[in-house]
Amino acid sequence: MGKIISSANVISLIRDNSVIGIGGFGGFSAPDEILCEMAKSFSAHGSPKGLHVVSGVSPGDLREEGYGLSIIKAPGIISSIYAAHVGMSPAVGRAVSGSEIAGYTVPLGVYGELLRAIAAGKPGVMTKVGLHTFCDPRLEGCLMNRLAEESGREVVSLIDFEGEEYLFYRSFPIDVCIIRGSYADEYGNISLEEEALYSEQAAMAAAVHNGGGTVIVQVKNVFKRGALDPRRVAIPGALVDYVVQAKPENHLQCYDGSLFRPELIGDVRMQLDMVPPMALSPRKICGRRAALEIKAGGLVNLGIGMPDSVASIANEEGISHQVTFTIETGLYGGIPVNGIGLGAAVNPDAILSITDNFDIYDGGALDAAFLGMGEVDEAGNVNVSKFGSRCTGPGGFINITQSTRKVCFLGTFTAGPIECRIGGGRLEIERDAPGIKFKKRVQQVTFSSLCAAEKGQQVLYITERAVFRLEKEGVTLTEIAPGVDLERDILARMEFRPRVSDGLRLMDERIFHDKKMKISFENQ
Repeated sequence: MGKIISSANVISLIRDNSVIGIGGFGGFSAPDEILCEMAKSFSAHGSPKGLHVVSGVSPGDLREEGYGLSIIKAPGIISSIYAAHVGMSPAVGRAVSGSEIAGYTVPLGVYGELLRAIAAGKPGVMTKVGLHTFCDPRLEGCLMNRLAEESGREVVSLIDFEGEEYLFYRSFPIDVCIIRGSYADEYGNISLEEEALYSEQAAMAAAVHNGGGTVIVQVKNVFKRGALDPRRVAIPGALVDYVVQAKPENHLQCYDGSLFRPELIGDVRMQLDMVPPMALSPRKICGRRAALEIKAGGLVNLGIGMPDSVASIANEEGISHQVTFTIETGLYGGIPVNGIGLGAAVNPDAILSITDNFDIYDGGALDAAFLGMGEVDEAGNVNVSKFGSRCTGPGGFINITQSTRKVCFLGTFTAGPIECRIGGGRLEIERDAPGIKFKKRVQQVTFSSLCAAEKGQQVLYITERAVFRLEKEGVTLTEIAPGVDLERDILARMEFRPRVSDGLRLMDERIFHDKKMKISFENQ
């Protein structure tokens, strides 16, 4: 069939100024073999150039001279990027922030829906996801920087349907995609069994193929036709134009340095009772307080960063088997990995594609969600997507926060390192961090308190020294840590004065002891 080609020969298939889809998610599943060849070709011949990159959570390892999109960071290769998140590749993120390339960003779940809409020949996606956030054209309309604003491109529009407001995200053609699988046969059938995340690989292939584009897949190895178990084939060969077999160093399972971790795909089960407990720290305090919001039998989403501490606490307390944790990447069960491996989980029970997973999320299946917070304002809005000139994008944050009954935001009360003493049921702030997180107004609205009020959501803001609740009267202080001074450690470190609940109480002192809390669902 002539589908098996070298990475060098792939380059002739990528024309200057093409719209190119690039697979992967953060530290996983990037087609690095092909990206390396692109960088090499550009350095030698100045081509391919002017590429319009389409990606979800764009792959990268947080290093300047690293993997993923960092490989093609040279000025001139990329002219624009359309993504849900660009923070994993510092150079590309900086290019967006500095308006060196045009940047457009949409919620991750919307991105997956768009790929399916493109595949189905639909004009776009109509949804309420993004209303009253920066995605709303009444605010920023998904435009990340000055170049995007000057481009005149309309990413999203506000429409009325039967008397209700919706956002309409427009479809667009994708000329070529480079994605990744685990194994291929000579006909181009692709399996994903050694990928820790399935990402949007299959949806991307369908979108590009059905639009008349070229689908290129990087794999670990190629076998004779019929060698693959059809139950493991995630992308049928009929959708695949070319297959590239990668060198091992360009096909890492994760950018943590390991070629392969079987516990991330269920090939082995790690003994979780051997995982050491977290050290008593502000991070653990937040995770412990958040864990008190979990209900037995619940389906709970954990965001990236501090929220994964909730799963660690549940494991430490021996209650993780009574709740199902899920990650936006499509992982169900297990313990989320942090650091460069964020998005994966140890001992997962199920691995879905991101596109399938957000169907479940958007439909309201989640009982609770625990997410990070960068800034919170007096209206209760939250910003996690833009700080100063640094633009990262929302990832799946907007989909999750607008579809979940209970939303808990986790983070330290101030920005930066703090010096504190924890123990004996108390927290004492010895030297506070300099940055203020509770602002008069957030720089960018990633979570809309207006939407939350309209939907009747329960919203909490959990920090190491205080807990706030979103109420009709606004952001309300409901709990403070034993040992902190209300005026000095909390109110004086906010740009606005919150309402203080008449029933203000101390946080559970068990949170501040260096021993198990003995959390139980029996009395729920």
